[in-house]
Amino acid sequence: MKVIIIGAGTGGMCLAHGLKRAGVPVEVYERDRTRADGLHGYRVGIDPTGNRALKECLPPELFDAFTATCARPPRYFNVFTERLKRTASFPLREDTDPVNSERSVSRMTLRQVLLTGMEDVVRFGRTFTHYERHADGTVTAHFADGTSATGDVLVAADGTNSRVRRQYLPHAEVKDAGVIAISAKVPVTEETRALLPREAFHGISLVFAPKGRFCVWHVMEFDRHDAAGTGVGGNDADLIERRPGLLYDNTRDYINWGFSAAAGRFPGNVMEMRGEELMRLTLGMTTGWHPDMRRLFALADPGSCFPIKIRTSVPVEPWETTTVTLLGDAIHTMTPGHGVGANTALRDASLLCRELTAAHNAAKPLLDALRAYEAEMIPYGFARVADSLAQNGTSGHDPLHRPVIGRAVLALTRTYFFLSSRIPPLREKFLTDLHTYRGGDEAAAL
Repeated sequence: MKVIIIGAGTGGMCLAHGLKRAGVPVEVYERDRTRADGLHGYRVGIDPTGNRALKECLPPELFDAFTATCARPPRYFNVFTERLKRTASFPLREDTDPVNSERSVSRMTLRQVLLTGMEDVVRFGRTFTHYERHADGTVTAHFADGTSATGDVLVAADGTNSRVRRQYLPHAEVKDAGVIAISAKVPVTEETRALLPREAFHGISLVFAPKGRFCVWHVMEFDRHDAAGTGVGGNDADLIERRPGLLYDNTRDYINWGFSAAAGRFPGNVMEMRGEELMRLTLGMTTGWHPDMRRLFALADPGSCFPIKIRTSVPVEPWETTTVTLLGDAIHTMTPGHGVGANTALRDASLLCRELTAAHNAAKPLLDALRAYEAEMIPYGFARVADSLAQNGTSGHDPLHRPVIGRAVLALTRTYFFLSSRIPPLREKFLTDLHTYRGGDEAAAL
């Protein structure tokens, strides 16, 4: 059996590693021309669900490299007002277990980890155009350069704008969530360190502000000793010179901020803005915010500042199983409301790897294996989509964004976090629910 994967993103590469380890022939086709292309975004939170998938699929030495190149884990989950008044602070569970824990990894470094040792598997510079299914069940993928590849299974791992999905499930819709975010990173210096409260510097922090404005803060501090000698996440001098905001090494700590609001509150051309223009826009939309936060907006690396239009999948009913299937954002794009998009893609990858390996070893027919994967993936995938969309502020239609009712919703949100952090039973329930939702109990049982 031969598996063709379209897209060398997080889910696609995790699947490719797992299949290669299991002896299943696999090829990955990626539109980027090199492993340094497409380096957008900064922190990825890998929860126990994602850790478990990576440990299952990656070679042991590469999983060790992944853990070594992660930043220190967050110690607090915080909620602040726009005036930097602390609404809540939850001390997170301390756990150094490589699986049953939360990890923070640079998106750029994770990409390098997942591409390590896969030079014989990944074909760069191949833009997928369409596929053909044949009478014998095989599938041929065609690319813009005129080349093609044929396999027994075609896996769409080509993200939110998946061309495979558009051909295979043309009724599967991805829509704008009605929210736009601006993200950037700020180098950690003595000045910038002092601008964040201690709990914020050592944790993940949310800011709920009037008019549906929202901001998330987290700090990436790397253990350079652990990262040394891993062979991944190192400097690429040419890349850094050309695109300094997309530095993907583990030698510079940074503060990452992401500011968001309803799309209608931004200028119509916001998606074409970059760098200092976006930083000025953020400052203009946060005039009443605490001076320390505004200073951090102003100190961002202009080359790292870019806009994101938040999108979400519309659930679809299960489809008839064929030798074409999908994983990750290609089928269940979700808002960043719960931070589980990458982890859900990794969960897909490990599940699909197990099923395809079983088919390769003749433990079950191929279509039965794919049917079992889809029967499990579709419910949990779209459940995560719904959960993420339900998070306050992640949809432009959320009451938090409305002029009058939004103030009441903001007050209720702050009250909920205030009480939950100060009443022991509520605090314990909040932390337990968070741990369970992100797969902690399941990982601990393995």
